[in-house]
Amino acid sequence: MSKDIPEWLTENKDSVSILILVQPKASKTEIVGEHDKRLKIRLKAPPVDGAANKELIAFLKKRLKLQRRDIEITTGKNGRRKTVKITTADASLISQRLLK
Repeated sequence: MSKDIPEWLTENKDSVSILILVQPKASKTEIVGEHDKRLKIRLKAPPVDGAANKELIAFLKKRLKLQRRDIEITTGKNGRRKTVKITTADASLISQRLLK
């Protein structure tokens, strides 16, 4: 893996996976750094009725400048540790946009 690609990003054949740790019910939605080999994101939304997942996807959509169809939570829909699959972008571009 390239040294400019963080360990929480994995480039697959047709997609990129991001390991994320979310903290729901925060004062605002923001990236706060890395924790336990995952990208830590605080979410303003509570973890109720999928609100936090919807906010995470909306935040990533805006930050990565992608379409909603290009972002999917593949694991951890009911937990704080999530894996998000991104299509139509490469790992270095995603890393740049998330860490800016």
